[in-house]
Amino acid sequence: MKLHFALSIALTGISAYSLAAVPEQEAAKLGESLTRIGAIQAGNEAGTIPPFEGGLREAPSGFKPGSGYWTDPFKDEEPLFRIDASNYEQYADQLSAGQIELLKRNPDTYYMDIYPTHRTAAHPEDILDATVRNATTCNTLKNGLALDPACRGGIPFPLPQTGHEVMWNQQTRYNDGKYGTTTRSSNSWIVASNGNVTKASEQSTFVERPFYQTHVEGRDPQMYSRVYSVTKAPARRAGEMTGYMDFLDPTQQPRRAWSYTPGQRRVKLAPEFAYDTPVASMGGLELFDELFMFSGMQDRFDFNLVGKKEMYIPYNNYELYFDCDADTQLMASHVNPECERWELHRVWEVEATLKEGNRHVYSKRTYYLDEDTYGAGLYDAWDQSGQLYRSMMLGGVQLYDHDIPYIVKHSIYDFNKGMYGLINDALNGGYQVLEEPRSDRELNPEAIVGRESVR
Repeated sequence: MKLHFALSIALTGISAYSLAAVPEQEAAKLGESLTRIGAIQAGNEAGTIPPFEGGLREAPSGFKPGSGYWTDPFKDEEPLFRIDASNYEQYADQLSAGQIELLKRNPDTYYMDIYPTHRTAAHPEDILDATVRNATTCNTLKNGLALDPACRGGIPFPLPQTGHEVMWNQQTRYNDGKYGTTTRSSNSWIVASNGNVTKASEQSTFVERPFYQTHVEGRDPQMYSRVYSVTKAPARRAGEMTGYMDFLDPTQQPRRAWSYTPGQRRVKLAPEFAYDTPVASMGGLELFDELFMFSGMQDRFDFNLVGKKEMYIPYNNYELYFDCDADTQLMASHVNPECERWELHRVWEVEATLKEGNRHVYSKRTYYLDEDTYGAGLYDAWDQSGQLYRSMMLGGVQLYDHDIPYIVKHSIYDFNKGMYGLINDALNGGYQVLEEPRSDRELNPEAIVGRESVR
């Protein structure tokens, strides 16, 4: 069911290139009828979505700080009901095309257990204050393709008016704390159409968003994201390294991607790490502009903000992140539904259509992004013949001791090939939040290679 906006801004008729910050009277709703992130403060009329009450900031018993694992605060909850192939049509308006396809293809094994909704997303106070500031000062530039550096430090658009603005929120969301996150062992699992499981890669990773490092001296104000990974397995690729940096005006400063292979013993620029190039470390199942649902420049698609609606999305997925072991979480045709948790949340819906004259493997994409995080949600993509091609289910956990809605581990389904993947699985070693910034010198590709190659 589509929702009427709590905002008085009407989406109908707004150009995809409406770039202005909102008026003061609209921004005044932040912290009142809207949260400071811009989500609807109240619950829904049915009582199935609760009001926002500040998020989850207290650790449950049993949590061990610094362990890399977060205890499930909802482990004793029972599902409210189950959606499966026999009843999904009753809930079709609140399901994505990918969810429906999974239920239809796997009537005997796949289902979705629906749990009580908990709006656990919590952000640091300075991030929330900067987000409120951005409502009246932050703008996109160059027809939505670039973002004003003055937006740094908070979610850019708590009151988004265009598809581009929602996607900038998604790309700059507060996901990795102030200084970044790391994994010791991040695995990508690929399950073929015959059910065979392959570990496409095992990597140690580093991800940071300099977008939130306004207080760190010397940071490039144009850089908003920086990522690198070191491959540990398979053995034939051990020691390979890749990385990229993204900038607020990609029309002037495109993604700077690089790679290193031990055999060549030199760092090379990798401009191909963009758009619809398959990601090798993910078995080619995911594209570079599908990383974390969307990544990179928005120039090949028209992004239309459809509105806001209620959807069943993966949420508070502590069991999938930390408690379902490697042998349990994967089944022949899909992720084990016993490991998944689904909740009803309000999402922003954005439809992306390939621009005439542009090349891409997809003709259309639809994004459903949680109103409290701009990260958790669902994603569907259609091929050039109009057939559903891929779907992603991206859920997260609240790192309650750091005020971080952490959203990385996800499943992605290729319906053309009948295969799927489980990506960014860190069951071995967990996730770590950095407490201090790394220097630009330390994060230079040559420095990374020099440091990692001697370990």
